[in-house]
Amino acid sequence: MKTDSIFYRIFQTTPNTFFELIGESDPRMTTYAFGSQEIKQTSFRLDGIFLPPLRLTGFPIYFVEAQAYSDKKGENFYARFFGEIHLYLKDYQPVNNWRAVVIFTEKRFDPGIPAHYSEYENNPRVQRIYLNKLPSDVGDLSLGLGVLQLLGMSQK
Repeated sequence: MKTDSIFYRIFQTTPNTFFELIGESDPRMTTYAFGSQEIKQTSFRLDGIFLPPLRLTGFPIYFVEAQAYSDKKGENFYARFFGEIHLYLKDYQPVNNWRAVVIFTEKRFDPGIPAHYSEYENNPRVQRIYLNKLPSDVGDLSLGLGVLQLLGMSQK
């Protein structure tokens, strides 16, 4: 199942769905531009990045990764994700601070943050969301959140 493109379409069409999901309600958040960005000199590709308008230097850049399966490539999901973020920061040197949001369809797909990245374990810079653990009424808040909640429901 290719869920990356579903997340991309949802966030591209209704970026406010992402901010609703992470609990940010500032109306200026709707001015963010969403896209996917390749990082130079490697084959890394971020699932998504929310960039604030240039005039909003006090607003963070959001790096977004959506995971709907267990990472079986032998590489650690978090090592790759943090590597992509740090390479982006090195290459583009943005003035904005940053946050990372990982959206798992199910908690069981989260391999856990490895010891090498333990500083991110309880760090507010990194937010992990499990769609199958969202409150049952979250889908009533907006159509976008309802669709995301459906992605977290297991098939029976």
